[in-house]
Amino acid sequence: MQPELRDGLKEIDYGKWESKTPDIVNQEYHDDYIRWTADPAWHPPTEGELAVAIAHRALQVVEEIKHHILRGNVLVVSHKATIRIILCSLLGIDVGRFRFRLSCPVASVSIVEFSSHGPLLHVLADRAHLNERLRTLPGT
Repeated sequence: MQPELRDGLKEIDYGKWESKTPDIVNQEYHDDYIRWTADPAWHPPTEGELAVAIAHRALQVVEEIKHHILRGNVLVVSHKATIRIILCSLLGIDVGRFRFRLSCPVASVSIVEFSSHGPLLHVLADRAHLNERLRTLPGT
């Protein structure tokens, strides 16, 4: 099978914060940083992207997949923030809380089943497929 790329699954656009540490962002863009940490749904990184905008674009991809793939499994690969926002949206969790309600370590797997009753989260952020050293790396 050939992978299919979708812009809707890209990582959050951090705007002027790209490649900067949280400490630097807090120093250089303090007011924006405080607003974003309080509610990223409606307060973007400086010149960056709102969580609600990410939810909108990513859920369009999810709906496209559901429309075209009626049975079977689909692997969706994305980035930590985008995955957390998708899961919050699907589960009815305020997307402004994505950083505080769901963990999504690097290389983790989450499994969602779609049925007539809606999305059902079976697995969240599992990393059992990684060796012990990779599962316990700090910051992942």
